[in-house]
Amino acid sequence: MQPYPLIAMSCFLGSCALACDTDPMPKDVSGALAKIVETSKIPGMAAAIYKDGAVTTTGAAGLRALGREEKVTIQDKWHLGSCTKAMTATLAGVLVEQGVVTWETTLEGAFARIDMKPAWKPCTLDMLLHNRGGVPGDLNKDGLWGRLWSTKAGPRDARQDLLRTVLSWEPASAPGTKYEYANGGFTIAGAMLERFADKPWEELVQSQVFTPLGITSAGFGAPGTPGKFDQPCGHVKGKAIGPGPGSDNPAAIGPAGTVHMTISDWARFVGAHAAGESTPGKDDKRILKPETFKKLHTAAPDPKTQYAMGWLVTTRPWAKGVGKGDTGRVLNHNGSNTMWYCVAWVAPERDFAVVVACNQGDGDAAKACDQAAATLIQLDAIK
Repeated sequence: MQPYPLIAMSCFLGSCALACDTDPMPKDVSGALAKIVETSKIPGMAAAIYKDGAVTTTGAAGLRALGREEKVTIQDKWHLGSCTKAMTATLAGVLVEQGVVTWETTLEGAFARIDMKPAWKPCTLDMLLHNRGGVPGDLNKDGLWGRLWSTKAGPRDARQDLLRTVLSWEPASAPGTKYEYANGGFTIAGAMLERFADKPWEELVQSQVFTPLGITSAGFGAPGTPGKFDQPCGHVKGKAIGPGPGSDNPAAIGPAGTVHMTISDWARFVGAHAAGESTPGKDDKRILKPETFKKLHTAAPDPKTQYAMGWLVTTRPWAKGVGKGDTGRVLNHNGSNTMWYCVAWVAPERDFAVVVACNQGDGDAAKACDQAAATLIQLDAIK
């Protein structure tokens, strides 16, 4: 599951699916999305805006599956692919604050009983979450990727297979020295969190991240019931791929990219990051301290890639707040398992975020999602 290139937006840019009790009734932008669905020829799409502590705008348009009549709704669930990575990093932040693990916990300290090449021993949780752990992007060696597809073991046991196999190889680069986008790195980070919290990653991210944020629609893998069209289906080359075998990447790499949820719930998650760096008010409950959010949003020094923990860090003029010295800093990430595509743009200086998802992974999916994000940001600007 390699990501599509993180596309810079042009023009203006350079189940808790219903509103929670604390949210105003969101503005409906389904009409604007319908035009994009029609012109881009994708099956369906959903989008949302988070602003100043609430989900203020939502919309959904198109079909759950090409050739069918069922339309997508705002209550539908969308596969988020690699946008799961920020969720795993957030879980790590929670466990660090709880004292369960530290950013500097090493693979040697976590997995002393596992036979690993000596070069892996100093690799830290921090390095893994910055994609600088030395884990290769390609997991095909020694038949690993194929085994992850065919295994009947549960996700946590399958992650142990991935862990042991990767650590039997030499690192692709010395840990901490080079950026390489690696689903395996986030998977190993998830295994490290499982090791110290003694619970599966799937259970941990639900209880420690989603539940505190009021997210109730989250699950793993392709959403929906096999043989039915009760949720959107992913698409490749115009063909609908319903839930079941082959509809997602192996469950073992969950920490790198298997979460699904409604667009409103996803907006709540990214909204927590949009607001997280600011000083909380008296009654403002945060999942993490501001300094931990800042840690998650800080890229490792690299002349080529400003990659933080599950976020690419860049700037956009529309993201500037009103404070002195505001830079327009944004956090951006996309996700795709080749059958779905989504993108998030987060502006911490404005307490603002926009998220877009569609049920197609190829063709014009990325362009359509960027167009929808640009449209929503423009609509917000002219209110």
